[in-house]
Amino acid sequence: MSGSMRAVVIEAPGGPEVLTVKEVPIPAPKHGWVLIKVEAFGLNRSELHFRSGVAYSGSFPRIPGLEAVGTVVDAPGGEFEPGTQVAALMGGMGRSFDGGYARYVSVPTTSVVPFVSDLGWEVLGAIPEMLQTAAGSLRVGLQAVDGQSLLIRGGTSSIGLALAVLGSARGMTVLSTTRNPERADLLRSAGVDHVLIDDGEIAAAVRDIVPNGVDGAVELVGTNVMRDTLQSVRTGGTVCFTGMLSDEWTIPEFYPMDWLPNGVRLTAYSGEASDLSSADLQAFIDAVASGHARVPIGRVYAMDDIAQAHRDMEAGVGGGKLVVIP
Repeated sequence: MSGSMRAVVIEAPGGPEVLTVKEVPIPAPKHGWVLIKVEAFGLNRSELHFRSGVAYSGSFPRIPGLEAVGTVVDAPGGEFEPGTQVAALMGGMGRSFDGGYARYVSVPTTSVVPFVSDLGWEVLGAIPEMLQTAAGSLRVGLQAVDGQSLLIRGGTSSIGLALAVLGSARGMTVLSTTRNPERADLLRSAGVDHVLIDDGEIAAAVRDIVPNGVDGAVELVGTNVMRDTLQSVRTGGTVCFTGMLSDEWTIPEFYPMDWLPNGVRLTAYSGEASDLSSADLQAFIDAVASGHARVPIGRVYAMDDIAQAHRDMEAGVGGGKLVVIP
């Protein structure tokens, strides 16, 4: 397939204004890669870090975007039939090679997960990275067990809301934080049992609900509150560092015996496409279709509104996943 397409291009790092919609050549897939017609793509905070030039990997100029959903146009190796519905994510998308902020994207087969669904593309576009990160944080980061207690720090983020949906489905007692009391109902609608208003110190409030501390906590805010999150977890429990909404992800002069409560484990989760199986993705999509799970969508944008979408992501507005229809 040849010709041109519309895509968002970043020539050099900077503010949202560096996201420019341009006409560029449609990529040609090589053996072992897949050309996908993009129908929707979700926005992720790590793309904000890449755009602003503080990410640890990637190069410019670049079409950003670490995830997309759509249909297969061509797979030279024969791994997928044309027309197959797929999600593409991670593996260097949008950093070491051009990503999903485009009408077409070419990715390695290892980044592709097939599915079948009649859901709208704006719903499907919100799922892949959000589900992979939330499910991976529970399974790999916390090694969570059904029925345990779970604290989500940064609950109104898209991953926080997905964690609440997954935790509730597993019969967990879910505690979740927000700085804005007006978002309490949003958290409850996702399955949260106890809403905590986050003023920077919530450990005492957590222990008012779970006196010995929660079994596990997923840190999505950052290192600026992680010490307090660690104090919220029981001896033998685990904190998984998954996100940094505050844009603070390092700890100066880290002294483990000063930071870590006795017996509390600290892990991290970043994940890859291989952590999201086709069976798990299909099961979640089917649960959404049947009304047994929901996708927390914040706002849906057109590609021409990509700069505003990044401004909204940076401001933390939306109350769920931000999705773009190219």
